[in-house]
Amino acid sequence: MNPSDAADHLSELQAAAEAAVAAARQAQADAEAALARVQAAAVQEQADAATATAQTGSGPAASVPAPAAPATSAAHATPLTAAQVDVIRAGYAFSGPALEMGALVNGDALADVPIRIPLAMTNRHGLVAGATGTGKTRTLQVLAEQLSAHGVPVFAADIKGDLSGVATAGVPNDKLLARTRGIGQDWAGQAAPTEYFSLGGTGRGVPVRATVAGFGPLLLSKVLGLNDTQESSLGLVFHYADQAGLPLLDLTDLRAVLSFLTSPAGKAELAGLGGLSPATVGVILRELITFADQGADVFFGEPEIDTREFLRTAPDGRGVISLLEVPGVQNQPALFSTFLMWLLADLYNDLPEVGDLDKPKLVFFFDEAHLLFANASKDFLASITQTVRLIRSKGVGIFFVTQTPKDVPGDVLAQLGSRVQHQLRAFTPDDAKALRATVSTFPNSGYDLEEVLTGLGTGEAIVTVMNEKGAPSPVAWTRLRAPQGSMSPTADAAIESAVAASPLLATYGAAIDRESAREILATKLEAANRAAAEQQAAEQAALDAAKAAAEREKADKAAAAQEAKDARAGEQADRKAQAEYDRLMRQTAGPARTRTSAKPQKSVLEEVLGSSVTKSILTGVVAGIFGTRRRR
Repeated sequence: MNPSDAADHLSELQAAAEAAVAAARQAQADAEAALARVQAAAVQEQADAATATAQTGSGPAASVPAPAAPATSAAHATPLTAAQVDVIRAGYAFSGPALEMGALVNGDALADVPIRIPLAMTNRHGLVAGATGTGKTRTLQVLAEQLSAHGVPVFAADIKGDLSGVATAGVPNDKLLARTRGIGQDWAGQAAPTEYFSLGGTGRGVPVRATVAGFGPLLLSKVLGLNDTQESSLGLVFHYADQAGLPLLDLTDLRAVLSFLTSPAGKAELAGLGGLSPATVGVILRELITFADQGADVFFGEPEIDTREFLRTAPDGRGVISLLEVPGVQNQPALFSTFLMWLLADLYNDLPEVGDLDKPKLVFFFDEAHLLFANASKDFLASITQTVRLIRSKGVGIFFVTQTPKDVPGDVLAQLGSRVQHQLRAFTPDDAKALRATVSTFPNSGYDLEEVLTGLGTGEAIVTVMNEKGAPSPVAWTRLRAPQGSMSPTADAAIESAVAASPLLATYGAAIDRESAREILATKLEAANRAAAEQQAAEQAALDAAKAAAEREKADKAAAAQEAKDARAGEQADRKAQAEYDRLMRQTAGPARTRTSAKPQKSVLEEVLGSSVTKSILTGVVAGIFGTRRRR
């Protein structure tokens, strides 16, 4: 026999074995149905006999009460026929690896009809929904544990803190074991490898931070509640910062850039791009301050988490379950949901295309999903829808966890392959409307889903998944498996010890404050102010020099004018002195003498007055009298 014949023979044997198993299951189902019919007929016969005896009133049997009729509550009703049960059994009989969800309920749990999700289909996304207290968190824990056991890393937000029990082995009790035996679960307590994270170091865990630039204007606008115009302006600011080489690391960087672009020094920077309205910038700045006052500023900065850290596996091959602790999320719902959306967007940007895998690289549980979609803009919803649609090809599966399917937009809901719907309540008209809307989203089934969904017990759900061929499986009322980890939170001391021992703490534990937009702009403004001061000083010095020169010129002109005036006064004084001298000479002169040939003789007085010494003395005296003697 050649290898090909051997392979064909093996295939025939396998097919025969599968057919035999199917026939055995069919026979068992037929036998159970026949037994149920016999029991029902016997009960009916006893009831009829008791009724007849009571009507005749004869014999001792008259005093015997009729047996109680069997219970017909929703919990014990059998809404499905044997044929419908067989359809469900076949619809969940997958050949490849699968996550065990629980057992079909048809009156009681049928351990031989397991409800499962193909492992390869968990990257086609899913929804876990139900009212508060119906067991959504335990369902999430069951899925996370089994994904981890198959070597698939898991990321989940621990909203209430009770999901941390996945890191601690569960403790058995009689009630737990009775339930697990009833659905065919061979239960044993087991802890899963777990890593704890916290937003920006608020709480316990390795800090998860993002830079403002990495967060992006679209997500930040969602957090701040900006309108379309303000969102567009914020996008322009991010564009400018990127082009200008201004790293936006934290909220103070963004505030610095906004303030700079509306200052006299920065207004011209966006002149070619339309500019910014001071009113719009004012709104954004006020929202940023409020946002920071709520404690959000610790979530932004460096080192920014590498989202590939969430794709790790333990040394034994199991996937690491990454739990993000988010205490006080009720005070910051938009931040929490948007931060998770940033993680998804970052994963989408970083991971390569891989197509359809036998198992996903990561499954992401998005708890409190209604917080993400509340008051979201059209652009934001379009971004979410695109991410959900395309991230599947990156090997990432997403399970949204919320109260009702109506919390998730239709375009997103249409991308989800698996549904686990816990109990819904219909106490109000709005609840009833939501119930009908939920029922309308399920495929046709043998159930009255409006009745069943309001009557489900805790730990039960209506399940439909995508089978290995990509088609929806039959709708199945399922009693879900119990988690193998603790259903109570892990002790604080154990969490703190695990965080302290984390190899990621050395990389992400301490915040880094490197030079960013705030410092660059401060240096730029300081240089600009210094240059302006220097220019102003130079201009002032030039002005002072010009003023001094003008004053010197004025003084020189005044001195020249004074000198000219003094010269004129001196000349005038000289003339007066000469005139006075001449007068004195005339007064002292004697009577005229006739001319003779002999030389005239001068008197003593004339000789004294005519001497050069006397003339100098008289000139000085006269000048002193008139006060006009020139100073040499």
